[in-house]
Amino acid sequence: MLETSARLLRLLSLLQSRPDWPGPELAERLGVTTRTVRRDADRLRELGYPVRSLAGPGGGYQLGVGAALPPLLLDDDEAVAVTVGLRAAASGSVAGFEETSLRALAKLEQVLPSRLKHRVAAMQSAILPLTASGPAVDANLLAVLAAACRGHESVRFGYQGRTRRVEPYRLVHTGRRWYLLAFDLERDDWRTFRLDRVDAAPQSGPRFAPRPGPAEDLNAYLTDKLSSAPYRCRATILF
Repeated sequence: MLETSARLLRLLSLLQSRPDWPGPELAERLGVTTRTVRRDADRLRELGYPVRSLAGPGGGYQLGVGAALPPLLLDDDEAVAVTVGLRAAASGSVAGFEETSLRALAKLEQVLPSRLKHRVAAMQSAILPLTASGPAVDANLLAVLAAACRGHESVRFGYQGRTRRVEPYRLVHTGRRWYLLAFDLERDDWRTFRLDRVDAAPQSGPRFAPRPGPAEDLNAYLTDKLSSAPYRCRATILF
């Protein structure tokens, strides 16, 4: 029974690591027959995991999306990374995430083995977080704009008392502020918008065909735009 339970956990971990698995490959990884893999997949379904069967030579398996979030199996490095990330999110710049992040962090730390608790504690004692001075941004606003970026949907929103119609391209987080990189349809040019200055909820518009980005090196472009935007005058000094 103990061997079967350990194999089920191993199978679940493998299913979570990739979008899909051929049955024979799973059997080889687990050191069992494909028939045993089929039985183990049935056991996972009985436990509430949405394991889907795939057609093909020897069959295949996929962990689908269920009504509830199944427990995740994390290795040591993944567990430490998630814990540190949740701590950062608890004091981040997204409004409403602080309490949610703390609840998730409490659940995760409750099941961390002692060896990982020591690693997390060591990292936290060595990291000196600087207090973020940027304004918080509503999580729903981020979700709406992220969906528009992914779905190539134009949006209209109020920005400092004016209505802007844009084709959203990317959300940008500098650590202090959130920005939207978008093509401004009124100005026929690329613009960056500070999300804390959005004063009316965005409304989705028609889909658009994605146009080429404003620069080949998007990181360099945004770094230049966001670092120079707060300053009215720029100068180059030669020594």
